[in-house]
Amino acid sequence: MYKIVKKRQLGAGVVLMEVEAPYVAQKAKAGQFIIFRVNEKGERVPLTVAGCDAERGTVTIIFQTVGRSTMELGMLEEGESILDFVGPLGTASELEGIGRACVIGGGVGCAIAYPQAKTLHENGSRVDIIAGFRSKDIVILEEEMKACSEHLYITTDDGTYGRKGFVTDQLRELLEQGEHYDLVVAIGPIPMMKFVCAVTKEFGVKTMVSLNPIMIDGTGMCGCCRVTVGGQVKFACVDGPDFDGHQVDFDELMHRNTIYRDWEAKEKEHVCRMTGEVRHHA
Repeated sequence: MYKIVKKRQLGAGVVLMEVEAPYVAQKAKAGQFIIFRVNEKGERVPLTVAGCDAERGTVTIIFQTVGRSTMELGMLEEGESILDFVGPLGTASELEGIGRACVIGGGVGCAIAYPQAKTLHENGSRVDIIAGFRSKDIVILEEEMKACSEHLYITTDDGTYGRKGFVTDQLRELLEQGEHYDLVVAIGPIPMMKFVCAVTKEFGVKTMVSLNPIMIDGTGMCGCCRVTVGGQVKFACVDGPDFDGHQVDFDELMHRNTIYRDWEAKEKEHVCRMTGEVRHHA
């Protein structure tokens, strides 16, 4: 069992948890992920490692309560435990030797983009961050991102905070002004990553994306997380999750990620096995 030692609500439906997992904490690096199960009947769900403290033996995860499993996880409190917490899985991000970088996060994807930016900053890179949100009320990790960047640019779709518009608007403006980046890291909704890559390809900037396809075992055996990169089939759990954004077939990835949309919606209406009570999750 893995004890929850800290829980913090970052915004509407977005939760930060610090979990006691000493073996994972000793090995985990930026870009890697864990798979959790809340209980013995729970689903296996991957979450990117948002941070770790090897001395304390804790791993930080940040997640949005959008499905049954994340809702069940979100209902747990400090002092309670998670049944399974497996990791680190995946290949660590290659972030050494980068002089100038731009890290772009979209929504909850900022929880994954932040450790990437932090690692680049700690490696001596000069880092700009562009963080995009729908509106001011769901902005997360602003102070943390400021601390590991030279410039933090926040965009909101509705203009309630920062610049009105999309992350691609800010990125294009910086590139047109002559900013040179050795690497752009884009993490967030698939359409956002697709359009970021279209901009950077136009300017010839190397771009890395972190992909989150449907995943089950996390060790390359089930094949569910297959993606097409450069015309070849790759498994995000073992070959990634980081890939060359200019080589990813984003249209195929978007299609595959919608396969279980109707089932996921149905699962939000949960029937308690003990009482028969129907629970409607918002």
